[in-house]
Amino acid sequence: MDTHATSPTPLALGWREWVRLPALGIPAIRAKLDTGARSSALHVVRLESFERGGRRWVRFAVDPDPDTPDRVLEAETRIHDERLVRASSGHEERRLVIRTKLEIDGRAWEIDLTLASREMMRFRMLIGREALRGRAVVDPARSYVAPHPTGDRRWRERVTLSDGEEE
Repeated sequence: MDTHATSPTPLALGWREWVRLPALGIPAIRAKLDTGARSSALHVVRLESFERGGRRWVRFAVDPDPDTPDRVLEAETRIHDERLVRASSGHEERRLVIRTKLEIDGRAWEIDLTLASREMMRFRMLIGREALRGRAVVDPARSYVAPHPTGDRRWRERVTLSDGEEE
């Protein structure tokens, strides 16, 4: 699947959204949409690479919600690449890259996703401009435009309370 193919009408999204990573078994995770970042990143708490069938794979754990650190999800997938990534601080780090499906507001497409520790970051996932190109436009004045991927109608109230920011 072409990760940069354009949709008929790009999604209009806010600077933060709830998204789904179905192939990794992640039903919902809050993500920061950052057009200033080239690549996308997912916070992992454990990471182990291994070989299966002559190919490189990775097994990792994700805690998608910093408010519930005891809820850890395990995932395994093929390693797509390994890249040198420069953080906003200027620090460079070699990261494993996976290719997985991202779902937002009923639309899905493949993205490249680096695996990294984002322990000190507010959002467990960052979606960069490469994943958004031709698919979505980001309105920095808005948040949580797309519906919650699990259909949970109470999510906005919980997010507003935990963020301390009004919508």
